[in-house]
Amino acid sequence: MFRLLTVAIATVTLLPQAYADDEKANPGAHILQAEIALSRGEYRRAAVEYRKAAELGTSVENAARATQIADKYGFNDEALKSAQRWLELDEESVEALWFVGKLQLRAGDLRKSERSFRAIIEKGDREPAQSVLGLTQALADEDENDTYKLITALAKPYKDSAAAHYAVAISALNAGEEGVALERAQKASELEPEWLKPKLLYGRALLISGKKDEAIDYIARIIGDDPDPDPEARMELAILMLSVGRDDDALSQVNQVLLEQPSRSDALRLMAIINFQNGNFDAAWDDFDDLLATGRFDNDAFYYLARIADIRQEHEQAVELYSEVTAGSHAVSAQRRASALLAFQLEDVDEALRLLEEFGKTHPGFAIDMVQSKAWLLASLERYDESLAYYDEMLEFRPDAESVYLGRAELLLRMGRLDEAIDGYAQAVKRWPDNATALNAYGYTLADRTDRYREAEKLIRKAIRIEPDNPAIIDSLGWVLHKRGKHQEALTELQRAYEAFDDAEVAAHIVDVLHVLGRSDEALDFLVAAEAKETKESPLLQDVRERLFPEDTDD
Repeated sequence: MFRLLTVAIATVTLLPQAYADDEKANPGAHILQAEIALSRGEYRRAAVEYRKAAELGTSVENAARATQIADKYGFNDEALKSAQRWLELDEESVEALWFVGKLQLRAGDLRKSERSFRAIIEKGDREPAQSVLGLTQALADEDENDTYKLITALAKPYKDSAAAHYAVAISALNAGEEGVALERAQKASELEPEWLKPKLLYGRALLISGKKDEAIDYIARIIGDDPDPDPEARMELAILMLSVGRDDDALSQVNQVLLEQPSRSDALRLMAIINFQNGNFDAAWDDFDDLLATGRFDNDAFYYLARIADIRQEHEQAVELYSEVTAGSHAVSAQRRASALLAFQLEDVDEALRLLEEFGKTHPGFAIDMVQSKAWLLASLERYDESLAYYDEMLEFRPDAESVYLGRAELLLRMGRLDEAIDGYAQAVKRWPDNATALNAYGYTLADRTDRYREAEKLIRKAIRIEPDNPAIIDSLGWVLHKRGKHQEALTELQRAYEAFDDAEVAAHIVDVLHVLGRSDEALDFLVAAEAKETKESPLLQDVRERLFPEDTDD
């Protein structure tokens, strides 16, 4: 296979001009180019070539594959073009229409997306409001605000349907519209008083809106008023109790569910998580091991088993378990942690990079996340040039991802390329003017590395208006105030940041400000206390000690 691929690559490289011209109208040539691009990790080029093949040919299969490949790798613009071609070739395909609607939603074209999904509802054999409810689950990973608007529009014709109101309630709660969620869940309950799910959602909406005691009392009454309470209500009550720190009460509810339904895997999973959060690692290990035997929630079980092995510093077992997390919300973080353990604890950098590479190949949906993971790992290893090459690759793959811009700028800063880093932060703020992380990173860099203090303070204050309780931004505000000579104001902000997050960098800033205020003894005491909290020597605290207290620094 490898030999054939090598020959194919060589053949394409040496194509005569006549063939190259003919290739433009040859779907098969584009498919070949796409497959070669995939083998090289050139994911965007692969998506483009598949799309060209779909547009030039009349094969429904090619158009479907072009759509699926582009969607899998996250190239929404190419996926939408391919899906539209697929639908042109097969007008009756509900699957093609589904891709078109979903990709229109991602593009922010809500009107077209609504038309596409309404057509799907009309083609289906389910009751229309039930189809709308099904869409809330199918679109759970899409943008919450756009999905809420879409579901609200789709549900509008079904004012007398409990399912339609419940669908809107779910999407509203996901979008942070707790008031709408409460109203619609209540309406659904009025229309179908025996239906439990809207009532459970109502309780969760009460909790998220800040009415914690009321939420718990509401669900508890549902259980108390029923001579044979539904285990779903007990599970919801357990989740609510867990969210407010009533872990023992939550565990009691879960145990009652398991007593009635011993094989219920979601209850076993919740019990395992409670034990993990409470530090009962032996019990949690047994619970997650039992969960694996049920064949459900495998990825959660492997992830938490890996976390326990990690905490116990059983690094080889942790790597093995993290590697089994192949789907779900923990997949990327699990592979990153496994690679970090291999690189820094087991001192096998080549294997760490190979793990990320292989995971990307075998799980295409995470391939580009693995490119970014390699960039992160190489930066941590101070292999900056290699890391930068991956970040540049990421800019091609994800030109609209602020995390890529910010990560690249931070890397340039670590490389000592200050002007380029500042330019990168400026670009990020220009593209995402309301992103608090970008504003803070740009402002802090200007405050810490330049004398552009007024501009820095303006950026940081805008960030803090967006996220007023973020300790990192509060620290930045304190630091820029210090740079502007407002030391007492700076100390107030820095101490507020440290109360929320006792980080070494914030501590170093406080020591600097106390020293400038002439409170050197207090500064030294604070430094010693901060150093005692660190499990390993902090370069930031070491730097401030060497600068301000050289006489107290060990040789």
